[in-house]
Amino acid sequence: MEFVLVAGAWLGSWAWDEVVPELRAVGHGVHPLTLSGLADKQGIKAGQQTHVQDILDEIERHDLRNVILVGHSYSGIPVGQAAERIGDRLSHVVFVDSNVPANGESFVSAWPSGRPMVEALIAENNGFWPPLTAPDFAGQGLTDEQITRIVTGSTPHPGATLTEPAILTRPLSDLPATYIKCLLDGDEPNPDVAALLASPHWHLIKMDTGHWPMVSQPRELARILLDTATHSAR
Repeated sequence: MEFVLVAGAWLGSWAWDEVVPELRAVGHGVHPLTLSGLADKQGIKAGQQTHVQDILDEIERHDLRNVILVGHSYSGIPVGQAAERIGDRLSHVVFVDSNVPANGESFVSAWPSGRPMVEALIAENNGFWPPLTAPDFAGQGLTDEQITRIVTGSTPHPGATLTEPAILTRPLSDLPATYIKCLLDGDEPNPDVAALLASPHWHLIKMDTGHWPMVSQPRELARILLDTATHSAR
């Protein structure tokens, strides 16, 4: 299997540093990806479809087959769209406590009450969503050292990726998918995710940790991903 790992808002490929060795140790290909405009790709102008294309380009560049696409948080939106577009190259898609795309809807569409706040922050910060600060990570199962790692590694997130609509050509429920719900960030999936979980192609796994499990519980997350690879290969 070939894992393509995409972290959420403000983060780069570095967020997967403790997950990658666990997957490679048993022989899988692993491709942690930084999306345009973030981390080591700061300065690259990006909208949401840019991020979808980043994922497609990574798969095409390495001619990947038997792909397990993994999207965390915001990145579930471009990952879900990319998963539809790679056809029989896709083995499985894993959404890690993430948003999921809906045709014609954006990241902020799912935040009826928070949308004005996010859009105002983007406007005030030259088109970028500013990263969280250390107090925002309280109660998410992270040590002080882990919080510092996330805060110091985070970069402003391109605002257009949050406000542009997703483009889907078929129901997301048709994809072979796993949704990982991190319980410290809420006991139940959002209603849009719950509706998708009614599909026989989707299943739910819960983790007793916060919204950043690749940092708080990397080995446990890797174990779930490895189990997914095993089941997908059958």
